Amino acid sequence: MNSRRDRRSIRAALFDGIEEGGVRALYNNHDIDEHDNNIAIDGLQDRVNILKALTGDIHEEMETHNKLLDKMGHSMDASRGTLHGNLDRFKKVFQTKSNRHMAAIVASFIATFFLIYYLIRCLSAIE
Repeated sequence: MNSRRDRRSIRAALFDGIEEGGVRALYNNHDIDEHDNNIAIDGLQDRVNILKALTGDIHEEMETHNKLLDKMGHSMDASRGTLHGNLDRFKKVFQTKSNRHMAAIVASFIATFFLIYYLIRCLSAIE
């Protein structure tokens, strides 16, 4: 909610006094003296500088996000290669019956380990 107010206040600071057709009315009025023009120009220059700084910050933020996304993409590619290699190894293990028997023994040991771990954890939670 505060960010909306901040955006509105920044927008109001940038565009206050400029309404639809207000700029044309400003230039059509021949009674404006040089001092008022200089004040208006200074105000516009301030607004342009604020917008320029804002766009520079947005550009830096986008570059940072692009670098982060590139790093994530490279990490995902590396993990995809690792998973593909592990899948190939599993295929080799399950190609022969003796390897299937060994895999069943390993799986039963892992299942037993998790069962014992779960029972110990439940018993310790009860006490």
